[in-house]
Amino acid sequence: ILLQGGNGGFGNAYFKSSTNQSPRKANPGIPPEEMWIHLRLKLIADAGLIGFPNAGKSTFLAATSAAKPKIADYPFTTLHPNLGVINQDNKEFVMADIPGIIEGAHEGVGLGHQFLGHVERCSVLLHLVDGTDEKFVENYLILRDELEKYADDLAQKPEVLVISKVDALSEDEIAEKIAQLEKVTNQKIYTMSAVAGINVPDVLRALLKIISEDQPDKIVNVLKDDIPDENAKPWSPL
Repeated sequence: ILLQGGNGGFGNAYFKSSTNQSPRKANPGIPPEEMWIHLRLKLIADAGLIGFPNAGKSTFLAATSAAKPKIADYPFTTLHPNLGVINQDNKEFVMADIPGIIEGAHEGVGLGHQFLGHVERCSVLLHLVDGTDEKFVENYLILRDELEKYADDLAQKPEVLVISKVDALSEDEIAEKIAQLEKVTNQKIYTMSAVAGINVPDVLRALLKIISEDQPDKIVNVLKDDIPDENAKPWSPL
């Protein structure tokens, strides 16, 4: 019980008796306790999609799920969190795409601060780094710093680090980008293009592996019986 409710009291009919048919007495009761409470909604997702604005987060979510987030070539296209259900290897999990995070987000700069809470309960973070951005290493370090300043628990979550938009890069450029990131992190670095479908299954499997280890009972298996048989005969009452 958070607050105690009020007591309605008694009207004059309660005090009516055989000797007093019209009592002029009543009990006003007790007023209830009052309190203003601020509630913050935190979406429940298995994986959280993070990155700087225009890193390709919404494109990835749209390419891997039935979600239809707004996609455009300018920062802060996403203004509110989007959820998508992703199916990979007959297993499903939920991913949350939040608005891009910029420097100072932990202090309320940009849109990321008010939505970081939505990925606090995720098992893993998918961190997209725009491979076409010259400051991609700096952006990666800034975002990691923002996570640490926002909440230690969030910064300690498992992370799948991905260089996105590699369809716009040559093989030599991709190798150079990987080498630059390896100087600042010991994580395995994936490369991907959601538009061209390059290495997308590898990224999804990496996420699934971490989610399965963190919450093995939550991953939904698509049973073989649930998959329609193309050779099955249609039902007939005859």
